[in-house]
Amino acid sequence: MAAHEVEEEAEILEAAYIEKGSAGYLATMLALFSSGFATFALLYCVQPMMPILSDAFAIDAASSSLVLSISTAMLAVGMLITGPISDAVGRKSVMSLALLGASGFTLLGAIMPTWEGVLITRALVGLSLAGLCAVAMTYLNEEIHPRSIGVSMGLYIGGNAIGGMSGRLISGVMVDFVSWRVTLGTLGLIGLIAALIFIRILPPSRHFQPRSLKPRSLAAGFVGHFKDRGLPWLFFESFLLMGSFVTLFNYIGYRLLGAPYHYSQAVIGLLSIVYLSGIYSSAWAGGLADRLGRNRVFWAFIALMLGGLGLTLFEPVVLILIGMLLFTFGFFAAHSTASSWIGKRATQAKAQASSLYLFSYYVGSSLAGTLGGVFWHYGGWNGVGAFIAVLLAIALAVGLHLRRLPVKQAAA
Repeated sequence: MAAHEVEEEAEILEAAYIEKGSAGYLATMLALFSSGFATFALLYCVQPMMPILSDAFAIDAASSSLVLSISTAMLAVGMLITGPISDAVGRKSVMSLALLGASGFTLLGAIMPTWEGVLITRALVGLSLAGLCAVAMTYLNEEIHPRSIGVSMGLYIGGNAIGGMSGRLISGVMVDFVSWRVTLGTLGLIGLIAALIFIRILPPSRHFQPRSLKPRSLAAGFVGHFKDRGLPWLFFESFLLMGSFVTLFNYIGYRLLGAPYHYSQAVIGLLSIVYLSGIYSSAWAGGLADRLGRNRVFWAFIALMLGGLGLTLFEPVVLILIGMLLFTFGFFAAHSTASSWIGKRATQAKAQASSLYLFSYYVGSSLAGTLGGVFWHYGGWNGVGAFIAVLLAIALAVGLHLRRLPVKQAAA
């Protein structure tokens, strides 16, 4: 190929990227914002209901936590399937079907008469959402101009944070006035509306290149990711960070329902406003990481989570709230940084790399989120705090190890 033809092809590829500030960029971010909102509203709306479900079905806190843990466990399993499928068949179609399915199963869960039936529908919600979670980050890394990846990923994760906050806030307040079934059905309808918006406005892929679903091709991508000096550590970090985050929010409600606080379910639901700090920090951290390098800032966000956790161990509710704010700010900053880092480091099978990251993320949510109930049973909030502190101490050590990666490897 002649030199001028190479230059022309490079210019075409450059122009095909979605540029920040363009109409296509706005449509993309609105679509992914709505999908992230719906995903995490549908996933986490059951978290504030856990004490209500404990009473409704006569189960303890650890058993009640399964209503979330089974969703995240199936989501994790689904990640290993949907990422490679999207590498073969495309991005938008997989994400659209995932969001529609999750909304439908949420509506079905609202009418299930038994605890086992509720858990089955929640498992199906998690399995469906895998098709969106595994692919959205890959879509961004493929379609957005490389110089805007960090801030774009931050905006997407900001939508996740708003969804997680809104799901908890809506359900936490509603269950004080209507049944948990009406509450769950309402969230299902919200998810359905978001799915229709997503399908309507998301631009089609321009850089998608189909990959084979043959086992040899999948195995080659898997081996390649684990040979990388940073990716396996980032997968481990996602396990530790998400496990810490979900554990805190699973059991803080039980603490504030009891002595000396005796807050209502509605008041505890309102505490979800701490997610506002995560909405800001995810976009802010993405831009900061683009400028300074991910390896230079990542560990500091984990240290901030540890400081916030320490404040929640004190009794004054003001300190608990400040601690939750700092903890949430640090978590979303760390998650935003790590998510964009995955796309930078993975040179092939990008959806598979995102799937492995999110598989670890939701395995951490399921295992640590349920295991935290054991620490709550035997040690109360101090026991839960000690468990989270161990997870974060390990995460900080790994973050400091990642900081020592060569600059060109860290892909600032």
